[in-house]
Amino acid sequence: MTIDVQSLGKVAVLMGGTSAEREISLMSGSGVLAALQSVGVDAHAFDPAERDLSELKREGFARCFIALHGRHGEDGTVQGALELLRIPYTGSGVMASSISIDKVMTKRVWLAEGLPTPRYVTLAVGEQNRERVRTVPDELGLPLIVKPPHEGSSIGVTKVLGYSQMQDAVELSAKYDPVVLCEEFIAGDEVTCPILGVGDSAVALPVIRIVAPDGAYDYQHKYFTDDTHYLVPSGLPEAEEIEIQRLVVAAYRTLGCRGWGRADLMIRASDRKPFLLEMNTSPGMTSHSLVPMSAQAAGLSYPQLCLNLVAAAALDA
Repeated sequence: MTIDVQSLGKVAVLMGGTSAEREISLMSGSGVLAALQSVGVDAHAFDPAERDLSELKREGFARCFIALHGRHGEDGTVQGALELLRIPYTGSGVMASSISIDKVMTKRVWLAEGLPTPRYVTLAVGEQNRERVRTVPDELGLPLIVKPPHEGSSIGVTKVLGYSQMQDAVELSAKYDPVVLCEEFIAGDEVTCPILGVGDSAVALPVIRIVAPDGAYDYQHKYFTDDTHYLVPSGLPEAEEIEIQRLVVAAYRTLGCRGWGRADLMIRASDRKPFLLEMNTSPGMTSHSLVPMSAQAAGLSYPQLCLNLVAAAALDA
């Protein structure tokens, strides 16, 4: 499919923002901006932390590429503002974005549809005392994962190995989110799989297997070191890869996602069962990011991926 870049009009690449992932968003947005400009798109950087979104209308932007991550970018708020401004944008709409940013709500939807996700416990503000916190490992076993439900990029996440670590892990997570999510740890292969499209036409790209030092795929290893290995082709048995792709497309459709997304999963070593961890509706587009890597393996270059996404920009209604 050939895309007439002139027909796209003036494009704003939304980057930066106010979330804890601002630094990563600026990296993503810079990459997208350069890619779009390289294929002739009239693209410009726009940082909502520094400029009011109403300026988009005044300056004649015809569509937006959302390269914001986390709150006020990936959570439905910017999407809602763009709906009101009637400026089409990349990625999921208001509802799918707001559900997907909340890992607890995402789990509830997936479980209601019979999709596998690790067992979990939530700790509300009044439940983060030592007496309650120390009972969580009894429910979920050890090790376990403690994380803020609304953050990404492994921010505020702790892998808890023993009871003595629980309180510190909960307190760290609570700095980012009033509710704390405690999740069963699935030991095995860590994989991720991007999805493109909408509804029945949504398709999964190749699965990427992530091999991080000591199994610690944290913020540093995601963005700032070359110690993490990304295997695409994944090296998984063909039947496993096909099942993961089927599962992520089902997870994507169930949440009502469109445009693009990336699901993160663990494959349990003991029985090779895959478990969905989360859905990213505005995935990273940095030099270390996974969607461009998977797209490349499918024969889709970074600039072409960016162009396809911005050409598919839409409104909910």
